[in-house]
Amino acid sequence: MSITKIIDRNSRRFSFEVLPPLKGTGTGKLFADIDKLREFDPAYINITTHHSEFVYKQLPNGQYERLRIRRRPGTIAIAAAIQQRYNIPVQPHVICSGATIEEIEYELLDLQFLGISDLLLLRGDKVKEDSRFTPTPGGHAHTTDLIRQVNRFNDGFFADDTPIRNPGRKFDFGVACYPEKHEEAPNLEMDMQYLKEKQDLGAQYAVTQLFFDNQKYFDFVKKARAMGITIPIIPGIKPLAKLGQLTVVPKTFHCDIPEPLAREIVKCKTDEDARLLGIEWTTAQCQELYQHGVNNIHFYTVSAVDSVVEVAKRLL
Repeated sequence: MSITKIIDRNSRRFSFEVLPPLKGTGTGKLFADIDKLREFDPAYINITTHHSEFVYKQLPNGQYERLRIRRRPGTIAIAAAIQQRYNIPVQPHVICSGATIEEIEYELLDLQFLGISDLLLLRGDKVKEDSRFTPTPGGHAHTTDLIRQVNRFNDGFFADDTPIRNPGRKFDFGVACYPEKHEEAPNLEMDMQYLKEKQDLGAQYAVTQLFFDNQKYFDFVKKARAMGITIPIIPGIKPLAKLGQLTVVPKTFHCDIPEPLAREIVKCKTDEDARLLGIEWTTAQCQELYQHGVNNIHFYTVSAVDSVVEVAKRLL
């Protein structure tokens, strides 16, 4: 069953985002984490994709060589492994960043061969060293360009307009959205216009960037509906798990920590205090979402699997 049909149901469901393991570390920890999450009957699990990044390797002469490596390869393979091992619907990320149009086409073919037909289409992050996003030569600059490629593939044509002799199952896809606006958008209104364009191109649902203030989500959804955005908007939630996240999370994810939560965090003396506070806040946050008619909640689990498990237990 496709994700679009799962999230249209009236029952309450969780979904979870996981990362592929670091290069060379194996799948043991990832599968151990999924073993903890599977008891909550996830609607689906999505798997992030990470482009290559620059690292500096010291040479014997003392100089440094700049290299590009991928620290977390294997998104498609991990998606297939999860689907086969757990029989849980999977949703790999497909991104513009770091990939050419031809490479994306091969990703689509591989996914089709594996019977994976649900995607989250994203532009992807800029390279850390760059001040702004730079498209890969021969790649896409925007998510809307990526959507058009997937639509063309669904229509039975490769990117060079060659007909696909035996078109397979069409892809369904969702996109990301940002209740506190994307960091590069000049304002929230223009950012939401881009979301409307993605919907008009065929996006079937949107998953939000993480947020801690439900009112911002409620206001975002209300404004979206007024603009004609009708697709489901799934809230993305992540518990705070460490003291240092008070400053790191707003910088990394470009979201505000509400004043009442920030006031309580500064009272915490240990990471364990902060973790327990994060569980309490997230549980209350999800309960309020339920009270407003939200049935589907998406959890970002990175560095917070045990906290997410505790929140899910409290919500059942």
